Amino acid sequence: MTLQPPKRMVLIGARGYVGQELLQLIAQHEHIDLLLASSSTQSGQPIASLLPEWPDEQCFVKLKQEEVRGLDADVWVLAVPNEQSRAWAEVIRQAHPDCVILDLGADFRFEPDWVYGLTEWNRAALSSAKSIANPGCYATGAQLGLMPIRELLASPPVIFGVSGYSGAGRTPSPRNDPERLADNLIPYALGGHVHEREISQHLGRMVRFYPHVAGFFRGLTLTIAVRLTEPVDQADLLQRFEHVYGNEPLIHTAEKIPEIRDLQPRVTVRIGGFSVDGRDAHRACFVVVLDNLLKGAASQALQNINLALGYDELHAVLHSNELTS
Repeated sequence: MTLQPPKRMVLIGARGYVGQELLQLIAQHEHIDLLLASSSTQSGQPIASLLPEWPDEQCFVKLKQEEVRGLDADVWVLAVPNEQSRAWAEVIRQAHPDCVILDLGADFRFEPDWVYGLTEWNRAALSSAKSIANPGCYATGAQLGLMPIRELLASPPVIFGVSGYSGAGRTPSPRNDPERLADNLIPYALGGHVHEREISQHLGRMVRFYPHVAGFFRGLTLTIAVRLTEPVDQADLLQRFEHVYGNEPLIHTAEKIPEIRDLQPRVTVRIGGFSVDGRDAHRACFVVVLDNLLKGAASQALQNINLALGYDELHAVLHSNELTS
C-alpha cells in the first residue's frame, strides 16, 4: 500500500490561546505537517519557546496576504480576531481553490456556503467540506445540550453561562484582568451576544443567553433552563440524552451536576444535573461543561479537519497524556 504524504497546514494567528492549543494537537498528528505558523508579534521566535514539546526549530513568521499564493498548503486555519477572517479567506480561496479553510472566528458562522462545524451533529457535511466555520465555545456547549430536546422546546431556553477569562483572548480588557476578576463575576453582552444569535440560528429555536466571566483561566459552565411541550421526569431526560450520546466518545452524560474540574480528558463535554420542577413537570434544568479552548475551539477544529481530510475523527484529538474516560 502506498503511503500518502502528510497534509500541509498553515495557521494564521498562532499567538492566541486557541492557536497554541491547536499547535499542541498538531505536534502529535503524523498526517499533518505545519508548513507555517503566522504571528506578527512573535515573528522570528521559535515555536518551542512557547511550546517546549514542539519537535523542531521552526519559528513563527509574519505572513502578508499577498504571500498566500506562494504557500502550497492543503489546510488553512484562521485564528484571527472577528471581522478579520473574510479578507484572508478570499485571498486563500482564490489562490488555492481546492484547499480546506477552517475559520475559528465568527465571520462565517451565518454563511450558508460554509459548513458549520458542530462535529457530532454535522459529520456528513464535514466529511467533504472545503470551507468550515468552527462554532463558538458557548454555542458548542449550548447546542450539544439542547439538540436532544430541540423538538420539545415550548419557549426560548434560558442559558446562564460562566467562562474562564481565556475566552476574552490576550488583548487586555476588564474581562481578562485577573485583578478585576478576583473575588468577582462580570456579566457582559446581556442582549444580542453573537453566540445567542449563533445558537438560535443553528438550533432553529430562539434562546436567551446571559454570559459571564469569572476569575479562573479556562473552561465554561452553562446552566440551561427549559420549558417543554410535554411533562418529563429526571429519568426521562437522562434516558433521552443517553440514547442520543451513548455512542459519542467525547460527550458524557450523568445524573450528577458536572463541574469544570470533572473534564478529564479536557476535550470532552459533560452534561448532567437533570432536574425537573416539582411544581410543573414541563419545566426542567441541566448543566453543560466543557473546555472553551479545546472542545470549544481547538480540539473540535481538529475533529472537523480530520473529517474533511478523510482521517479518523479523533486522530490526535486527545493529548498524548490523556485517555478517554
